[in-house]
Amino acid sequence: MNPLYKNTRLGNYILRNRFVMAPMTRSRADDVSGIPSPFAAQYYAQRANAGLIITEGTYPSPMGKGYVRTPGIHSATQVEAWKHITEAVHAKGGLIFLQLMHCGRISHPSLLPDHATPVAPSAIAAEGKVFTATGPQDFVVPRALETEEIAGIVEEYRLATCNALEAGFDGVELHAASGYLPEQFLSSGTNRRTDRYGGSLENRARFIVEVLTAMIGEAGRDRVGIKIAPEMNFNSVSDAAPRETYQYLLQRLGELKPAYLHLMKTQSTLDYRALLRPLFDGALLHGGGLDKESAQTLITSAGADAAVFGSLYLANPDLVQRFSSDAPLNKPERDTFYSAGPQGYIDYPALANAQ
Repeated sequence: MNPLYKNTRLGNYILRNRFVMAPMTRSRADDVSGIPSPFAAQYYAQRANAGLIITEGTYPSPMGKGYVRTPGIHSATQVEAWKHITEAVHAKGGLIFLQLMHCGRISHPSLLPDHATPVAPSAIAAEGKVFTATGPQDFVVPRALETEEIAGIVEEYRLATCNALEAGFDGVELHAASGYLPEQFLSSGTNRRTDRYGGSLENRARFIVEVLTAMIGEAGRDRVGIKIAPEMNFNSVSDAAPRETYQYLLQRLGELKPAYLHLMKTQSTLDYRALLRPLFDGALLHGGGLDKESAQTLITSAGADAAVFGSLYLANPDLVQRFSSDAPLNKPERDTFYSAGPQGYIDYPALANAQ
């Protein structure tokens, strides 16, 4: 039997297959309210055949927003909107986790309340540009968080976890990759602090540990996962000793015992899957440019419990069936990845409708 179609355990859940839909920013939410798109319930329900869906990155508080038309999970109206989405997925027998994404310095005053300056562990601007409602703009120098402010952000993650459960999500994932706030604290290139959140590995990992502890305290370890991508270097995040940094982080994760580790493949010459898998007892979700054959190998020979698919799931809502029957795949339309409206979002044809 194809290993992708065998069930597997994730926390207290049994996934009906080993397909995971990756968290993908789609920029369809209302840009003012942060309420998910009215098309989102259909979008996620179309893909509910996955063993697990992980939603697009969702900001836990207004200061966590980093992109136009991304959704939040901090208000009652947002929670109510997400309920329609989880209900639609559950009606199809699916399992869905919400990804919590605080962008930190990867934002812009035009995206934040009262044109606030983005926050970060240290006042170091990211390289490159941020896409705003008026077009690309340079990243600004963020405001370094005061020590006494950090507990408040940890609390925002806890409240967002509570809101996610109220909205009907089966669990939550901490986005600790892609140069966003958790990775900004973890990495030596973006964290120059001298308090208990900077300097040593223990101190730089403290923010992630505290956030995960708060999330687990609210949801239980069986409903919490974490995403990492060592040496992805996205959003100009860097670390002087990434191998040692992530080995230490995995040791701390071993103490917290979240349900899964979501590991993204990067361009590093180091095989982080082989390095980190022995350090983690929970489920390992692995992704990055997979196709049918490489996903099968990942599970049979590389120690992964499930394979994470991004653009293939975006373009093929019935990916499970297409792989099973060796059917042709729809091609992703990159011009509509982040556009508003239903085109390129809910109109990819399923096999039954394909001509």
